[in-house]
Amino acid sequence: MLFNSPAYIFLFLPAAVLLYFLLNRWRFGFAASAWLVLASLFFYGCWNPSHLPLLLLSIIVNFALSTMLQQAGRAGKFGLARQVILPVGICFNLSLLGYYKYADFFLANFNSLLGAALPLPQLALPVAISFFTFQQIAYLVDCGRVRVQECSFLNYCLFVTFFPRLVAGPIVHHQEMMPQFARLRNRLPAPRNMALGLFFFSLGLFKKVWIADQFSVWAGTGFAAKTTLTFFDAWGTSLSYTFQLYFDFSGYSDMAIGSALFFNIVLPVNFESPYQAASIQDFWRRWHITLSRWLRDYLYIPLGGSRKGRFRTCLNLLLTFLLGGLWHGAGWTFVLWGGLHGAALVVHRLWQERGLRLPAVLGWLCTFLFVNASWVIFRAASLEEGLRVLKGMIGLNGIVFSAGMTQLLEQISPLSGQLTAGTRTLLLPGETRWHLLAFAAVLFLLPNSCRIGGLLPKKEENAAQRLFRFRPNLCWAVLTGLLFSCALYRMLRAAPSEFLYFNF
Repeated sequence: MLFNSPAYIFLFLPAAVLLYFLLNRWRFGFAASAWLVLASLFFYGCWNPSHLPLLLLSIIVNFALSTMLQQAGRAGKFGLARQVILPVGICFNLSLLGYYKYADFFLANFNSLLGAALPLPQLALPVAISFFTFQQIAYLVDCGRVRVQECSFLNYCLFVTFFPRLVAGPIVHHQEMMPQFARLRNRLPAPRNMALGLFFFSLGLFKKVWIADQFSVWAGTGFAAKTTLTFFDAWGTSLSYTFQLYFDFSGYSDMAIGSALFFNIVLPVNFESPYQAASIQDFWRRWHITLSRWLRDYLYIPLGGSRKGRFRTCLNLLLTFLLGGLWHGAGWTFVLWGGLHGAALVVHRLWQERGLRLPAVLGWLCTFLFVNASWVIFRAASLEEGLRVLKGMIGLNGIVFSAGMTQLLEQISPLSGQLTAGTRTLLLPGETRWHLLAFAAVLFLLPNSCRIGGLLPKKEENAAQRLFRFRPNLCWAVLTGLLFSCALYRMLRAAPSEFLYFNF
């Protein structure tokens, strides 16, 4: 079931919210939690009911292992817990993920290298397996560090399956979410949270159906083209995917936050205007924040972090992002994409150690151009397809102007080189106008949605951001209504499309 489907918006979500609060009002707290778990399992099963047993198996085994970890901790047997139970739990989760997500990939490469002919299992990738696996690994590690305790199987099921974040994150910690369910005031409807949730959901739906889906058409056309792409076509293709991915995933994250707010649950922020980043390090502090946090806390730091000298630090960064790339998908393009970002972070770290700095504008430009180029590798079905687009972007396939652009250039005076705004606007292709609007939106015009909703620290806000803070009044109600109505109009005219991160 998709967030951007009528069934979710008009049937599933209202029913889940209504019955949850009715059961809580009648003081059936256990039943309310059980209802939310059952609703989440139904939500998950709508994709492929045959994958439900896999999710339940993962939950049962991880809960049993976490209980053993907690009991060993209470008995003072931390050595046993950390040396035996925790590694068993991590291996179980990684084996489950590896089998379903990477078996075909590794077997195909094994056959290619050794000339073998081992049959490929051709398994269907279970939806959300990357997300619920990482979340449960983090929980086990936190249990081993005596940071969390959960004695209720029902609450653990709710922690793993809570449907607003189940399919594509954010990746949450137990202590971030479950104490919110335990608060008595959160068991009753909160009008402000409802209004804010509706705003977030409407904004995310608008991003998805009006912006991301439009860019997906242009990106898909460019990457699927059998002919070589010339300079402008290649840049149009790469920028289309860059903006499609941003608006698709940030739209999903907004809709996830909005859906959770209906239950008075605040999910962690996953985006903070990442295309405004002035360095690659800053980009990863803003893009997919919960995944970056997971990679840092449960991979980079356990590898040694920055505590073992320059060489190990650089190696740890590279390994972390190689594995982070592989997490996104079973393909060499994902590994290469992760390696590129790991190498960029290594270069940035060495650059900083020498006390070198770029002007802010130049730093932003270098970061955006690198991110945009690396998304080409990320999106491409093969390395050859990615190189075809990149070659076009650097002009190796020629620079061919469209008819409109040719007409535009003919009107430019060779003396002044100036062009009136009216002529430029009329002659720019529609696709280019969308690119310029997207640039303006993510860089200059629109404040971050999580700042609008007050989900980020107030001390970091400036006056302009405080002016755009959400308030449950008539003006914001009208804006929310317009966003939702426009999105609904577009949504009902076409079949709902999946979010990109459902594939990862």
